[in-house]
Amino acid sequence: MSQLTKRLLLFGALLGWCGVLLAARVVQSGSLSFVFLIWNLLLASIPALAALAFVRAAERRSSALVQAAWFALWLMFLPNAPYIVTDFVHLRPRPLVPLWYDVAILASCAGTGLLLGYSSLTDVQGVMARKFSQLTGWVLAAAALVLSGFGIYLGRFLRWNSWDALSSPLQLLADVVDRLLNPLSHPQTIGVTIVYGVALLLGYAAFRTHAAD
Repeated sequence: MSQLTKRLLLFGALLGWCGVLLAARVVQSGSLSFVFLIWNLLLASIPALAALAFVRAAERRSSALVQAAWFALWLMFLPNAPYIVTDFVHLRPRPLVPLWYDVAILASCAGTGLLLGYSSLTDVQGVMARKFSQLTGWVLAAAALVLSGFGIYLGRFLRWNSWDALSSPLQLLADVVDRLLNPLSHPQTIGVTIVYGVALLLGYAAFRTHAAD
């Protein structure tokens, strides 16, 4: 069994487990409260698929334009993978469903999202390391995770999502430029970006260290 097949089976099992937990919750409560997590998991899967396509394009030596397109798609959707961690803000006691069960749902979905994101970053970093150097690969990884921290801020607090880069690019760009030009006027932006960016980077370093053992 190839490494890719094992990975697809693992992520299929993780996504299936999250689906089972959510389906059981809907049946028990008759509520669709946490069904939004299905959409979030689908968005979190996009960077993983885009990274695989990027790797395949690099291996086949496809045109620079094709590789750049897959890379851009991966980077644009990467924040969706760790974003699910912030869905713990929805955690509170609710009728008919014990709190521990909702904790299990959120932890399962957040963990799956993180693994999808880290797996995709490993793929892209590997391509960059082979093309350029190990240092270049790690610089890319660090930059991508800090940008993911910024993306989490945009999604959680300004309610932007990755699709808006295509549907409302000017409005999104205006918010981004304002925070880049006036960082001291937006302390929350700085705080969220740094805290989540550093946390993601440390988690990724642990992920890679364990994988290398």
